[in-house]
Amino acid sequence: MVQKHIPPKKIIAARFYAETNGNEPVRKWLKSLEKKIRSIIGGDICTVQEGWPLGMPLVRSVGKGLWEVRSTIPNGIARVIFTMMDNEMVLLHGFIKKTEKMPVQDKATAERRLKNLN
Repeated sequence: MVQKHIPPKKIIAARFYAETNGNEPVRKWLKSLEKKIRSIIGGDICTVQEGWPLGMPLVRSVGKGLWEVRSTIPNGIARVIFTMMDNEMVLLHGFIKKTEKMPVQDKATAERRLKNLN
């Protein structure tokens, strides 16, 4: 008898942060990336959904209630900053890292969007 593979159930839902005009900046950013890169980042987000809470090397706290999904992509490192709200992952900001430290403006963008949620 052949056993069917049953994918793990998602523990938490994920949603995109939406501005008051309905714009979803992380969705727009993801759509601007190559399909292969989108697939890597999407797979990492799914891993977080299925295994939350997770730690390094995939997820790291960046303080103030913010976490980052750390995706290794062919041309560098992608980050998606999120927060947890009502057992839901809210994707606040995404970017490709070029330096060792998180750029100040990227963290500030995520913090501003987090404030807009509350």
